[in-house]
Amino acid sequence: MGILSFLRGYDTDGGVREFIKTPDAVLLDVRTLEEYAGGHIPSAKNLPLDRISEISNVVPDRDTPVFVYCRSGSRSGTAEKILRNMGYSRVKNIGGMLSYGGKVER
Repeated sequence: MGILSFLRGYDTDGGVREFIKTPDAVLLDVRTLEEYAGGHIPSAKNLPLDRISEISNVVPDRDTPVFVYCRSGSRSGTAEKILRNMGYSRVKNIGGMLSYGGKVER
């Protein structure tokens, strides 16, 4: 993400729409277990950022499209960089719950 993207903000809703249209994609919530339990985007899998090294348990194929979000977009940006460094080739930070306007599951 470039500096202008940061100034513009995230389009989490648009990212979720893109996730839904992408075959075999995984939606990954990197917030804490407590944050996830408090409300998350439907069909999201939870893997807190401090456990991101366990990604192969959730997404074994490094070519799987992974859409990552958190609360604001900061942790998901960090997760995106880590995942790319681990060899995941199709990772996208879609922002955070603060800019999400859709349905929430608890």
